Amino acid sequence: MSREPDNVPVPHAVRGHTGLIVLLGSLTAIAPMSIDMYLPAFPALQETFGTDVAAIQRTLSVFFIGLAVGQLFYGPLADRFGRRRPLLVGLALYTVASVGCALAGSVGQLLLWRGLQALGGCAGVVMARAVVRDVFGPKKQARVLSSLMLVMGVAPILAPIVGGWVLTVAGWRTIFWILVVFGATTWVAVARGLPETAVDRRASTLTIGGVAAAFGRVIGNARFRRFAGAGALAQCVLFAYISGAPFLFMEVLGLSPAGFSAMFAINSTGLILASQINRALLAREETSAVLNRALTVQGLAALVFLAVVVFAAPSLVVLAAPVLLLVLLLGFVLPNTTALALAPFDRDAGTASAVLGSMQYGTSGLTTLAVSACFDGTLRPMAVSIALFVVGAWLLSRTGRE
Repeated sequence: MSREPDNVPVPHAVRGHTGLIVLLGSLTAIAPMSIDMYLPAFPALQETFGTDVAAIQRTLSVFFIGLAVGQLFYGPLADRFGRRRPLLVGLALYTVASVGCALAGSVGQLLLWRGLQALGGCAGVVMARAVVRDVFGPKKQARVLSSLMLVMGVAPILAPIVGGWVLTVAGWRTIFWILVVFGATTWVAVARGLPETAVDRRASTLTIGGVAAAFGRVIGNARFRRFAGAGALAQCVLFAYISGAPFLFMEVLGLSPAGFSAMFAINSTGLILASQINRALLAREETSAVLNRALTVQGLAALVFLAVVVFAAPSLVVLAAPVLLLVLLLGFVLPNTTALALAPFDRDAGTASAVLGSMQYGTSGLTTLAVSACFDGTLRPMAVSIALFVVGAWLLSRTGRE
């Protein structure tokens, strides 16, 4: 296999810039912050609006739907107008919608504003990946994406803690005001510090034929289908874990809420550290080789987790290690599948990023619903689904190998 190019022709001003990495990490952190920070407020929202928990959970579901669908619109816009302008519009919509969430007077209003918040915020996810694709070659992309995980990975750890503290001190509406400030600050940072990185824009992109052709080129690319599919299944592993973690740690293992938070933080920290080890490995190894080893080990961990759930008495000692390994290895799998999926595209990088993100959040949302629907009071649905996802990703990564 030939060595992967480390860079592509792009404006020199953005190449390897630490500030750019922090900004792109902040853009990709919009989604986890918007999801995780308000989770502790569910009971308060239920009390404020006089409704049931299912209605409040729908405000989370509509956010996932907005993330999945909205990205498909930003892809063609990014390829036609570049990265900056659609991103600024999306961030403005996100900020205004966050104000709407903070001022919502009913659960219906909150539902509407959460949907608009997702439609605005998903611009950050699409454009961050597209900018990385613009600036760096395939191997460097995976290293940069690993760095982004360091920035955005802090959000799922800190957001619930910050949200719980804010809820206690100032009420749930202040949580959304914090998101308003975050959205506005990010808008200013993009306006002042992000140069245009798209060097090949086409006027035909926004015609019906042009958009269809762009999506056709992306979906028709076998390499994209292979690695985007593997990445989407890896994302499903993450969300199956997230949705099942409260039951695993608090109901099955009997941990207190503080103990649950500690275990969740440990696993999240493991994922972040793994992403940085991945970044170091890619300085001397091929992206696909690192990915294949990680998926092999993750497959073994998934089978061990399934076997423990089916045949052993549940305990923290026997369950913690395979779960930690499953989550930790996502730090290798997610950035590398993303880089390999986007590698074939130059002109259609925005569209490819959008399709990839839509696949990831769409399948993850369905995974959350499926695991909940199959819940039988045991860990078996969670363990079986994780095993299937990991094995599926492992098989896809080896289909049509170069």
